[in-house]
Amino acid sequence: MRMREVCLRLFLCLCVVPLAATSGAQAQSALDATEQRLVAEVEARADEAIALLERSVNVNSGTMNFEGVEAVGRMYQEELDALGLDTEWVDGTAFGRAGHLVAHWAGSGNGPHVLLIGHLDTVFEPSSPFQRFARDGDRATGPGVVDMKGGNVVIIHALKALQAAGVLDALTITVVLTGDEERSGRPLDLARAALTEAAEAADIALAFESGDNDPTTAVVARRGAMGWRLEVTGTPSHSSQLFQPDVGSGAIYEAARILMGFHETLAGEPNLTFNPGMIVGGTDVTHDAAAAAGTAFGKNNVVAEHAVVTGDLRALSPEQEATAKARMAFIARQHLPGTSATLTFNDGYPPLAPTEGNYRLLTLFSEVSQDLGFGVVTAVDPRNAGAADVSFTAGLVEMALDGLGTGGGGDHTEQEWIDLPTLAMQTQRTAVLLWRLASLGK
Repeated sequence: MRMREVCLRLFLCLCVVPLAATSGAQAQSALDATEQRLVAEVEARADEAIALLERSVNVNSGTMNFEGVEAVGRMYQEELDALGLDTEWVDGTAFGRAGHLVAHWAGSGNGPHVLLIGHLDTVFEPSSPFQRFARDGDRATGPGVVDMKGGNVVIIHALKALQAAGVLDALTITVVLTGDEERSGRPLDLARAALTEAAEAADIALAFESGDNDPTTAVVARRGAMGWRLEVTGTPSHSSQLFQPDVGSGAIYEAARILMGFHETLAGEPNLTFNPGMIVGGTDVTHDAAAAAGTAFGKNNVVAEHAVVTGDLRALSPEQEATAKARMAFIARQHLPGTSATLTFNDGYPPLAPTEGNYRLLTLFSEVSQDLGFGVVTAVDPRNAGAADVSFTAGLVEMALDGLGTGGGGDHTEQEWIDLPTLAMQTQRTAVLLWRLASLGK
């Protein structure tokens, strides 16, 4: 189905359906028979979903534990194979990581092609003491339980509900679960090739990161994230000759000037940050990018010859990113006497700008949530959501929405936890949303 027609049908749908919150019997009456069946199928498999979550959490899949990442991928692959999806393990040797799981379902319906995005890896390597799933009532802790094995289970069990309800064939679905979201492989374009190829074939992208860990919100925009490196050289000399014409100001003063130039020129621009995360300066310096470490040797009576600063740049749109890079580069070129500087930027996650299509998709998702009795869903402030894989769909799909994972907190810490009832809630929301998207093609 042509995406323009899908967008028109979605627009008309949103125009005629009121967005008043519903609950209880009102919520049930807002659902058609298929949607009520989807809700029931998710409820019937709630314990099964938690069991899958526990099994996957208990397999360490720190990004650099390639065997563990693949093991979790194979676990999910078995689930998707059982549903009849065509699955493939994409080997990650070429980009220095374990790989990705890709699955496809070629439905017979006329609805849009939907891409579902998750990731297999966590920040907890085998050396971490945080390794096991532990449940206490409706709360459970474990490595990656929210970021993002909970979201992966939402994807799988939403598809199970659709199949059990007999409507999975109305959809065309691609699932991409990357194996290196927490620590991307290089080169980045190769590491994300499977995802971008899937996005090029899709119309709509749904991603299941946890957003700001609040199920009353979803993500219509994510700031991009890229690194930068500033290398500065000064003229070495005895400190008594500082500021003399043949010596100048030294590398550390020049680095400080450039950083203050960034701050004075760009600080305060909405949704833009440019954090200097590390600086080393002196007579001799070393910097190990892979280890994010450095050393410096210098004396108080010697003008610094070298300085290295590394940081990141985050912007909400490609235009904002390009403007910030140009202004930073201009500042870096205005050298103090006796110094030189080079500013370089490396590949990173692109921005996901807040498009009209993304907001239309949020409105439909909020409508689904209200019809289920879960209330209104609003957009996350982009400052409260970091970079994520969904950004690689920017400009390739007409609509994208992220933050559809579970509720909880403590991401990337040994206190990471999940609110278990939100696992079924997000699965019901997703299943009904997918059915309504499929229905747009009728």
